[in-house]
Amino acid sequence: GDMFVSVPKGDAIFMKYICHNWDDEHCLKLLQNCYTALPDHGKVIVCDHILPMAPETSQSTRSISNLDMFMLAYFEGGKERTEQEFEALAKMAGFQSFRVVCSAYDLRVIEFLKMH
Repeated sequence: GDMFVSVPKGDAIFMKYICHNWDDEHCLKLLQNCYTALPDHGKVIVCDHILPMAPETSQSTRSISNLDMFMLAYFEGGKERTEQEFEALAKMAGFQSFRVVCSAYDLRVIEFLKMH
């Protein structure tokens, strides 16, 4: 199926390396479709990279920044996002709760919770 048309219903929806392939408009549509597919108290779990807000020189940040450049070059509208950008998309899609649950290496696990 087409995730920009609908998403299968479920208590939880897991997405890994999906959001960074798409611009904000497509991500918002996808998250809105996820919101519609979830019951009250359902959640979307996103596993992706998060760009830091402030410049850093760590190996992890350099790796994510390089990936961001790759996404910009090879995927129209693709990009890595900051935590604040993910949170804004979640709220625009209707989710009431947003949190970064954990991290492993360069990846973050992010939860968007539907609470109605």
